[in-house]
Amino acid sequence: MKVAQQLYKDGRFIESSGVVSNNSTSLLVLAFGDKNLLLTDGIHNKLLTVYPNANIVTCSTSGEIYDSAVSDGTVSVVALEFEKTAIKAVNVNVNDFPNSYDVGKKLFNNLNTAGLAYVLLISDGGLVNGSQLVKGIEDVNINKIPVTGGLAGDADKFNYTLVGLNQAPAVGNVVAVGFYGDALEIGHGSLGGWEIFGPEKIVTRSRENHLYEIDGKSALGLYKQYLGRYADDLPGSALLFPLYVRSAGTDNSVVRTILSIDNAEQSMTFAGDIPEGSYIRFMKANFDKLIDAATTAAVNTAGQLRSIKHGNPQFALLISCVGRKLILGKRIDEEVEAIKEIFGPETLLGGFYSYGEISPLQQNGQCQLHNQTMTITTFNEDIPPHELS
Repeated sequence: MKVAQQLYKDGRFIESSGVVSNNSTSLLVLAFGDKNLLLTDGIHNKLLTVYPNANIVTCSTSGEIYDSAVSDGTVSVVALEFEKTAIKAVNVNVNDFPNSYDVGKKLFNNLNTAGLAYVLLISDGGLVNGSQLVKGIEDVNINKIPVTGGLAGDADKFNYTLVGLNQAPAVGNVVAVGFYGDALEIGHGSLGGWEIFGPEKIVTRSRENHLYEIDGKSALGLYKQYLGRYADDLPGSALLFPLYVRSAGTDNSVVRTILSIDNAEQSMTFAGDIPEGSYIRFMKANFDKLIDAATTAAVNTAGQLRSIKHGNPQFALLISCVGRKLILGKRIDEEVEAIKEIFGPETLLGGFYSYGEISPLQQNGQCQLHNQTMTITTFNEDIPPHELS
């Protein structure tokens, strides 16, 4: 496996590292970038000129990660050339389906399952219900193939997002890339680091990812009450105060972020489901805990690789939440630098800030939609297990 990176800014590629065979037919190119650049600069066509035989995935972001730095108004490009791993990329549009659940089922069923080792999922971040998308995938993922990825971003504007596969990116697209063979090593880790505060409350009325009532009261009214002066800046300020959601009768929990509000209905729409009967608490940020969580996610990921003793992973895909970026502000590079310290200089880092992250919480676990986490996926090609001495 070979990895190359490029950073596009001000109309040209200003940085690069690593080398791949540009004409290879075993190339996957990932381009994470500012939405306006993807629309106006013809990024897909520029990449197609450089990598004519590659599968090219483009995705709008809320910030780009290139090596150990975070930027805006750029495009972070990574090219992965596989030597022993086959890939297949598929794309569907959510507007062609009645719901996000069916999108997930169709995507996964479009991938050949024989020899499938891992799936990378890059989804529209505005029209898709991430929880239902993941549920659709997992309901047909009978072999429990690991799935990681994220939802496209649109800075902190929440207008619309763009995703594309082998063509200019568009609204509503969801891309899945299947990786085949036993040479690929994938590690994954996801952690938040947010602080929970206030008493637990019950969700008394909701529908999928729409929340209407908490403890029998207007959900939006109660949320605004907790936000105080920040309520005037909704929905953007909601990124600073996500919800902790615990399923009834279990200790299983996720973090959910608001995508939009409806003052007429007094409701809130989230990136993932808020089940009726579940319990919620409010959350707030602690700078050091957010950065520590990124470090822990990297440590957990590194520990999953059987070849880690022979060297660190060749590439780490970082998908973090836009809320973390807004909170950390000028300190945002610190969470990426912390990960770089764990993996070392041999591991190239790339990725983006998203509207949702997708990963199992545990090794061999089902994938879930997360919000407000740093989610890491590491890539290595190694000697197949049956050839290891």
